[in-house]
Amino acid sequence: MHRSRRRLFRASWRDTVLLLREFRTALTVFSIAILGGGILYYFIALQVGEPLRNISEAIYVVTSLAFFQPPGDFPESPFLETFFFIMPLIGIGSLALGLADFGYLLFNRRARSKEWEMAIASTLENHHVLVGLGHLGFHVVEHLQVAMKQQMAVIELNPSADLIHTVQEMDIPIIADDAGRESILEAAGIRRAKSIILCTQNDAVNLKIALKARSLNPNIRVIIRIFDDDFAKALNEQFGFIALSGTGLAAPAFAASATDSEITRPVSIEGESLSLARMHINPGCKLENETVGGIEDGYNASIILVRHAGESDFHPADSHPILANDIIAVLGRPDILHRLIHDSQ
Repeated sequence: MHRSRRRLFRASWRDTVLLLREFRTALTVFSIAILGGGILYYFIALQVGEPLRNISEAIYVVTSLAFFQPPGDFPESPFLETFFFIMPLIGIGSLALGLADFGYLLFNRRARSKEWEMAIASTLENHHVLVGLGHLGFHVVEHLQVAMKQQMAVIELNPSADLIHTVQEMDIPIIADDAGRESILEAAGIRRAKSIILCTQNDAVNLKIALKARSLNPNIRVIIRIFDDDFAKALNEQFGFIALSGTGLAAPAFAASATDSEITRPVSIEGESLSLARMHINPGCKLENETVGGIEDGYNASIILVRHAGESDFHPADSHPILANDIIAVLGRPDILHRLIHDSQ
């Protein structure tokens, strides 16, 4: 919750800065009018015999007039009288209306939904970018964000209203735009992302976005939906993409691949739904330095393999330590395996 509030504050600050940039023209025009008008007022006042003490006072007079606050007596010179009529119009035209719009948009961010979602996405780091919020994409979101507690940003050209509401309730920004555009990938934080998951139903679109994402972030993990098995294999070999074809289109497979893990489809054994997962033990994670027995008892799962320094133990003892950079294979219920994957990160 604390992290969520901090992200919200950062997003609000970024959104406000971006909003101010939209009104920089009005602010520039107003500033020039006030400074220029103040200097002009000062020199005219000298010429007509109604001098002011300095230019600062003249600028103050002009600023007051722009906000309908006459600073003193009405001048005698018709040249100076002109400022009393013109400056309020300049104030209204160049700033007042702009400030009214700024205030409305600042406090009604829903009117600028896309910009606000981009501001939220700009606060994410080491997250996952998902492209394509269809049936598969939504279930990948559920596995990654809900079950595995991973941060995400979503890009979908035409998101349905019910999915937008559901996903935003998960504290996930949705950018409604074309992921094929470099600026949209940038807005989703592609340079800071851990992985990009491409779930659209168009192989060509998925590949185009995958290549663009890799060009922007050479180290990003790419998980791509490809319907042709041979094409999927070729992409894996040539580009290092994790290409999942028709045999691997389950949402858990996409979610596990995004976190450098692997999980099989569930099988029913004596009425119990079980999967096998491979996971990498990251340094500093919750599972590091635990024992095989401790993990099995704590998670109600079975570790059937531990690979350490290139050596595999297929029957690890309960006292066997789990160390950083070990690879383990675990048998258990899918929900438990997702918890283990999260705790191994």
